[in-house]
Amino acid sequence: MINVCIADNFPVVHFGMKAYFKDHPEISIASNVGNFFMVSDALRNKEIDVLIIDLELEGLKSIYEIKSIIKIFPKTKVIVFSSLSENIYAPNAIKAGCAGYVHKTSKLENLGATIVKVSQGQIILNEDIKRNLALIAKQNKSERLYRKLSNREIEVLRFLSDGKKNNEIAKILSLNEKTISTYKLRLLTKLNVTNLVDLVNKAKTLEIV
Repeated sequence: MINVCIADNFPVVHFGMKAYFKDHPEISIASNVGNFFMVSDALRNKEIDVLIIDLELEGLKSIYEIKSIIKIFPKTKVIVFSSLSENIYAPNAIKAGCAGYVHKTSKLENLGATIVKVSQGQIILNEDIKRNLALIAKQNKSERLYRKLSNREIEVLRFLSDGKKNNEIAKILSLNEKTISTYKLRLLTKLNVTNLVDLVNKAKTLEIV
């Protein structure tokens, strides 16, 4: 059996998955956690083959924290299960070491198939995303700048879009406030805007936040 840990904010997600996979011939929901602080303990206490985690999980500040989990628990495959845009976040999740990305609008049947495949060592990305990434790679630099945002830039942009100030973001990400200002300037340049309001609006238009 493939032992799975679900890390999600919402009890309905935990209940729905446990109910769906209850009689699955290959998948067993071995653990459930409601915030990121509980993930490490869950992976230490039980032999977990696959961790399913939401990028908006309470306590999860950065994709780099998932990267750290992967480094500490190399035998556990990680699947991101999130409502955030696949086109923007899936490539960065894969770069961080995740084995798959499943959008929350997908059927649980698709999630189940992904769990089985990543447990076998495969890396799973939606076919549409693969095609989009291939098209993006062929675009000129100015056309694909917004796709080239780093993981950290996307994280800073999300916090800015939530109305957080530079000093607040710095504390959350454990970075210097000057560093956050630098990221903000890069974002303005890369998204070709001159102020925060336009930056947030551009990010929403491009489904970055």
